[in-house]
Amino acid sequence: MYQPLADRIRPQTLDDVVGQEHILGPGAVLRRLIDGGNIPNLIFYGPAGTGKTTVANIIANRTRRKLCRLNATTASTADIKEIASQLDTLLAPEGILLYLDEIQSFNKKQQQSLLEHIENGKITLIASTTENPYFYVFNAILSRSTIFEFKQLEPPAVQKALERAIGLMAKEEGLTVTVEPGALEYAAQACGGDLRKALNALEVLLAAAGPQAKQAEITLADMQAVTQRSAIRYDRDGDNHYDLLSALQKSIRGSDPDAACHYLARLLAAGDMISACRRLMVIASEDVGLAYPQVIPIVKACVDMAHMLGMPEARIPLGDAAVLMATAPKSNAAHVALDNALADVNRGKGGTFPRHLQNVHADSYTMEREQGYLYPHDFPHSWVRQQYLPDDLVGTVYYQYGQNKLEQAAKQYWDAIKTP
Repeated sequence: MYQPLADRIRPQTLDDVVGQEHILGPGAVLRRLIDGGNIPNLIFYGPAGTGKTTVANIIANRTRRKLCRLNATTASTADIKEIASQLDTLLAPEGILLYLDEIQSFNKKQQQSLLEHIENGKITLIASTTENPYFYVFNAILSRSTIFEFKQLEPPAVQKALERAIGLMAKEEGLTVTVEPGALEYAAQACGGDLRKALNALEVLLAAAGPQAKQAEITLADMQAVTQRSAIRYDRDGDNHYDLLSALQKSIRGSDPDAACHYLARLLAAGDMISACRRLMVIASEDVGLAYPQVIPIVKACVDMAHMLGMPEARIPLGDAAVLMATAPKSNAAHVALDNALADVNRGKGGTFPRHLQNVHADSYTMEREQGYLYPHDFPHSWVRQQYLPDDLVGTVYYQYGQNKLEQAAKQYWDAIKTP
C-alpha cells in the first residue's frame, strides 16, 4: 500500500522533530508537559507542514489512553457521540485521547458537544488548526485548553529533514542518491516553511528514477521544476491573507520601499491583485494623506491602469504606487481628526446646529427672519471669525496639523490670518 514519504519519515520522538525549539526545545513548556506524561487539553496553531500532527502522534504514543482521530472537515456530531459512547467501557478504560484536526471547520454546536467530556477529563482533546484559534474556536473550548503556536520552519530545519528522508530511502530501498549542490537548499527555501511540500517534491524526484532503479540523481534544475510555486503560502480567507495585507501597509507606512515591494510581490504572485489594489488605495488616504494629497488620484490612476492591463503588466503601475507612497511624506492627521469627531458623535455630543449655519429654509418657516450668518468670501482672505461647532463642543480641537512641509505651510498661513 502506498504511503507518502512525509508519513514514512514522520518522527517518532521529540528529538527528531525539526524546528519548534521555542516549545519543544530542552526545558520548553510543551516538552516538559509531554515528558511528564500529564497531558492537558491542547490546541496546536500554526501553518501547514510544521509538525502539529507529528507532535500529536508522539503524545498519543506516550499515553495509555485510547487514541481516536477525527478531521473536522468531514466529521460530524454523530462521530463525537460515537467516541463518547466508548467511555467507561472496556474499549477505553483509561479514557480517550481525541486528536481533532482542522478544528476551525467545526461549527459552534459541534464544538459545544465536546465540552462535557473534556471538562470532566474523560476525553483529552488535542486539536490543531491553521487559523487563529481566538477567532475560530469556541471560547468555552479555549478556556479549557492550552494553546501552543507552531511557527513556520526555517530553511536549515527543512534541509535537515530532507537529508534524513534521503537517508531513509537509501536504507529501505537500496537506493543510491546523488544530490547536486544547491538542490536541497533550494527546496528548503522554496517550500515556504512547509516541510510536507518539500518532502513531496523530493518524493516526486525519487519516483522519477523508476521503480527498479538503484540510483537516483537530484539536480537543481529538476528541483526548481517541481517546487516552482510551492513557496507561496496564501489563503484568501485565512490569517495569512490579512497578515500579508497588514505587512504591506505597515511597510509603506514605515517608509520602507524594499519591504513594500516584497509584500506586494507576494500578493501578486498569489494572484490576488484585487486585494493589493484595494489596500494601496486605503494607504493613500490613511497613511500619506494631507502630507501629499496628490498621491490619492495618482494611486487611483495606477489601480485603474492595473485593472485595464491585467497581469503581468499590472505589476508596473502597482509597483509605482507602492514605491511612491513608501517614499512620500506621511500624515494621518485628517482621518484621526474624523475618528475623534465620530467618537464624540457616538457619545451623543453635538446639539442643535448654530442658528447661523442652518439652511435658508429656516427663514421661510419660522419667525426668525435673520440668521446672522457671515459670508466668508465677503471678508479679507475669505475668512471671518464665527461659531461653527455646536454649543456643547465649542473649543474642541479634532485636527492637529501634521509635521510635514505641506500641512505646516497651511498651518503657518492660517495662523497668520486667524491671529487677532
